[in-house]
Amino acid sequence: MNKLISETSPYLLQHAHNPVNWYPWGEEALQRALQEDKPILVSIGYAACHWCHVMERESFENEATAAIMNEHFINIKIDREERPDLDHIYMDAVQAMTGAGGWPLNVFLTPEKKPFYGGTYFPPTQAYNRPSWTDVLLSISDAFQQKREEIESQADNLVQHISQSGQIGLQPGFALNIPHEELFTKAQCDSICENILKQADTTWGGFGRAPKFPQTFTIAYLLRYHHAWEHPAALKQALLSLDKMLQGGLYDQLGGGFARYSTDEKWLAPHFEKMLYDNALLIDVLCDAYQLTRNEVYAQTIKDALTYINREMTSPEGGFYAALDADSEGVEGKFYTWSKAEIHHILGEQAKPFCEYYDVSDHGNWEETNILWVKQPLLQFAAEKGYDAAVLGAMLQGCREKLLAVRANRIRPGLDDKILLGWNAMMVHACCKAYGALGIEAYREMAIRNMDFCLTNFRQDAGSWAFYHTWKQQEAKYPAFLDDYACLIQALIALQEVTGDTTYLYQARDIATFVTTHFSDENQLFFYYTIEGQEDVIVRKKEIYDGAVPSGNAVMMQNLWYLSVVFDHKPWANRCTGAVSGLAQTVVRYPTSFGVWASQLLQFVKGTPELAVVGKNFKEKMQETQKWFIPYKILLGAEKNISDIPLLADRARENETLIYLCKDYHCIKPVYYMEEIINLI
Repeated sequence: MNKLISETSPYLLQHAHNPVNWYPWGEEALQRALQEDKPILVSIGYAACHWCHVMERESFENEATAAIMNEHFINIKIDREERPDLDHIYMDAVQAMTGAGGWPLNVFLTPEKKPFYGGTYFPPTQAYNRPSWTDVLLSISDAFQQKREEIESQADNLVQHISQSGQIGLQPGFALNIPHEELFTKAQCDSICENILKQADTTWGGFGRAPKFPQTFTIAYLLRYHHAWEHPAALKQALLSLDKMLQGGLYDQLGGGFARYSTDEKWLAPHFEKMLYDNALLIDVLCDAYQLTRNEVYAQTIKDALTYINREMTSPEGGFYAALDADSEGVEGKFYTWSKAEIHHILGEQAKPFCEYYDVSDHGNWEETNILWVKQPLLQFAAEKGYDAAVLGAMLQGCREKLLAVRANRIRPGLDDKILLGWNAMMVHACCKAYGALGIEAYREMAIRNMDFCLTNFRQDAGSWAFYHTWKQQEAKYPAFLDDYACLIQALIALQEVTGDTTYLYQARDIATFVTTHFSDENQLFFYYTIEGQEDVIVRKKEIYDGAVPSGNAVMMQNLWYLSVVFDHKPWANRCTGAVSGLAQTVVRYPTSFGVWASQLLQFVKGTPELAVVGKNFKEKMQETQKWFIPYKILLGAEKNISDIPLLADRARENETLIYLCKDYHCIKPVYYMEEIINLI
């Protein structure tokens, strides 16, 4: 038993009984490194990480290997989801040194926390063109003794590189007197679309080669671009990407929900861990696709994904859990895969069409077992095989329910049951969008309940807008990071749109004010990832790229723009304009790495529809407005005038509920029904 035993993170607890003398990141370990003048080994992973488990079994559970680690190093384990700030810093270092990154991330630091060597997975014996873990340990220990000056110099250079990496892609700021239509142009939006489509896989959907990630921000941009200017190729690639993901093994065909990414180009074989944020972001973009196309497959997938979230990822208190592991019984994907014989035993005579539809064979479609996936859409399959599509669809549904019931009795993958503020806020946003698109009250209730939970349990003090990052077992800890706050504000904005409760808007404004006070950079333009005064990081980084999750800066700029319109606060509008302007060239050139920024740029070109609903029946009218695909809208509502929200001031008329369409607070004649003005938006 080591020092991890008193932690709450499932990932850290997995290592609590290793013979390695692991410490959590903290004063005790860092002070010991300084006192004993020993290098620090920081090993970073997460509970659902397959290769993290492999390295633990091979090396960290090995007594002889642990003895070497304990003798020569101060060993620290970090859950990357609890401390993404440290993960970002040391991942940057390893990528700078090796050109590659991933998890487990193993990085060696000087006693002053500065990185000087690192890598990802190391095997127990030399293999895969990688040195053995024990060779690495002994070589690093020897170099630290014999080449200390060289190591210190390399570490200083790396820290300098990390601190400068946040500036990449930024151009000088803009002049406030330049009109928007000159700063941001349709030509830029066209180029973004062209550059995205150059990377498109037009056969299997998605972008680039395997491994394939969902890239929901890129898909969302294509949907919005098509909506703005009717570009069939953009729409086709966006929908192809979604369709192939939904048909693939990336999507859990029985239980709903999505795995993290596909290891192949066809979306057949996922990395089986299921992350809360992936599911939130995919629900978001599926709502867009449904509103645009009215394709019922998208509606059903949204319902099934949220049923999964409710069933397996929701705590009794209303928080959403972080992730489900890829492995069960030590085998990746075992919980989700099937043999043909097993399916025949369960389904009997219905097994034949089921196996044909889901590509189940005796020899298997992946590592001698079967991942359920759809090679042909239902209508096409039914026509080719001579089935009635409706009858076949109902039969397949019944079969899925039988298999899901059997699967429920299997040994389950591990649950990472910590609750993260930013990821929960993303799911709140997804629930709000699902309510807007489908009108199902349960989704709005999920969002309200979770937000109540977050505002109650993550607040540092009752009178403050400072939050914590993670919560488990009645304890919240670690100061929240920029993306926690950004996603929380975004979720509060979305909640106002689906509830008509302006309290959420005032909370969003107050939290945004807190963020601008405590996270702003020296130029008052971008934001640091960590709050001012946090002392256990070697640099304050600015995260600009949109990766698996949106960058906190990108979401924050969207928030500032929205709130600047709601509260007529020009400095926030100018800040958003300046940030997007400074990044515009890079966004146009590399749109798949800046998908959220690209969407904001498109918004500047197309404009922001301001919709205000005022009168006794404002909530019903707001709900009706939600069913249309109106990207970038600002939707506000109230029964009576609200003087400090310009769009809701001086609007009320006795015994009427009216909808106002405005731009820059100038409104056209109000109407009673959204249908009367939808074509003007």
